[in-house]
Amino acid sequence: MKKIFIVSDKNLKSERIRDILIKKIKPSPLKKSEIIIVIGGDGFMLQTLKKLYKLKKPFFGINSGDYGFLMNKFNKNKIIKNISNSDLIKISPLQMSVKNKIGKIKKSIAINEVSILRQSRQAASISIKNGSKNIIKKLMGDGLLICTPAGSTAYNLSVHGPILNLNSNKLAISPVSPFRPRRWKGKIVSNKSKILIKNLNPKKRPISSVADNVEVRNAVEIKINANNKIIFNLLYNKNKSIEKKIKIEQLRKEFGKS
Repeated sequence: MKKIFIVSDKNLKSERIRDILIKKIKPSPLKKSEIIIVIGGDGFMLQTLKKLYKLKKPFFGINSGDYGFLMNKFNKNKIIKNISNSDLIKISPLQMSVKNKIGKIKKSIAINEVSILRQSRQAASISIKNGSKNIIKKLMGDGLLICTPAGSTAYNLSVHGPILNLNSNKLAISPVSPFRPRRWKGKIVSNKSKILIKNLNPKKRPISSVADNVEVRNAVEIKINANNKIIFNLLYNKNKSIEKKIKIEQLRKEFGKS
């Protein structure tokens, strides 16, 4: 068995799983570990990945939350076998750079999506470009999502965006409750795209930009691109990887199942 570091969310279910694991696995210090076990939900996994990815170690998630798309189902009798025989999946995040109304620039990465959302009762009014080409000159509505393949089954699926295959080399741009143009369904673009979003009326219609769970308010200009220099190594139970989960969601969507 490889050397393992264990980190868990601070809730009763996560701590119970951690206690079971500690009896089966002698944890190692973080720097000496070969695998990082993350116990929690998708949100806790996202936080941990962003905090520890520079260590370049693989992460094995154990779900103690709700759906746990990035996580594995816990089986106390097979946990050692599942970790030893796990499949490795590599994913890269989005890079978000936001300039706010006073000119301050904030950068963050997003594993699932960048959400551009209206900040007040007023609908957002934004333009979207891919490089120098207009995707849409003026979109009015609740906002917009730019998501990775790994994130295409999260918030993106809830707003009826497309589900992307993990190896598609694509990004999905999906509107949130579009008012004008009302029937715009969004766009699928290359993961080499450099997306520029501008707030067309920042005084009357403020917007925020959110990279997974990092929010920047009063955004004026948002730049988004895939950051392929950052790689997250995720471990999954044999034959139950994120690719399999994406295919299951695609079938559910095709046949209209929730």
